Amino acid sequence: MLGIIGGTGLTELANLNIHRRLIARTPYGEPSQPLVFGDVDGVEVVFLARHGGGHTIPPHAVNYRANIWALHSVGVCELLAVATVGGIHLQLRPADIVLPNQIIDYTHGRRNTYHDGIELPVKHIDFTEPYSAEMRQKCLRAAQNIAQPLIEEGVYACVQGPRLETAAEINRLERDGATIVGMTGMPEAALARELGVAYAAVCPVANYAAGRGDSVNGIQFEGVIPLLNQTMLKVMRLIEQIAKER
Repeated sequence: MLGIIGGTGLTELANLNIHRRLIARTPYGEPSQPLVFGDVDGVEVVFLARHGGGHTIPPHAVNYRANIWALHSVGVCELLAVATVGGIHLQLRPADIVLPNQIIDYTHGRRNTYHDGIELPVKHIDFTEPYSAEMRQKCLRAAQNIAQPLIEEGVYACVQGPRLETAAEINRLERDGATIVGMTGMPEAALARELGVAYAAVCPVANYAAGRGDSVNGIQFEGVIPLLNQTMLKVMRLIEQIAKER
């Protein structure tokens, strides 16, 4: 079954025909919201809003372990995460959609593994390629089939949040090789890998990162939400096509 995790701008899936909701219980506490089961154009999917239905959970406080465990426990074997980002690389513009192929993790203090020697024995996973090649190919085929432009590669810098970054921090991330910046890509991707769930992320660019483009003197918030809402319509259409690629 395909799972969808919605982030900022996608707290519900408008093109999901809802069948039922399930309050999931996990060894790691409660997920962000009840799991929402339904179908997208006849294809069964389960949806979870990462920040809760009312977007009340900040990035550093998301119970990532409970979220991924809950989805895996109901049969999700492929997982598509929608994660809004800021564009670091100047060729990335607001309303672009990026399919990242790499991650750099700058977070701290998050419960980032199941294999901590307490609940499960210590285990070292290979994370050379953090995203599923098969899921990424499905995303690329889906985008091609609906003529949706998609940036095929990107390096996702995952920062702690919830505050946005300084211009100097963005300069550092760029020197490290990052092209986009967000707050939720880790430990989500690593936890999915630990459970054997094929995971990929679709990242709509909401704004230029600090010190870039029209954010050179500060983030222009007044224009972010309307443009992000428009971009999410393209993301939902892409999700519908990805579901058909199974």
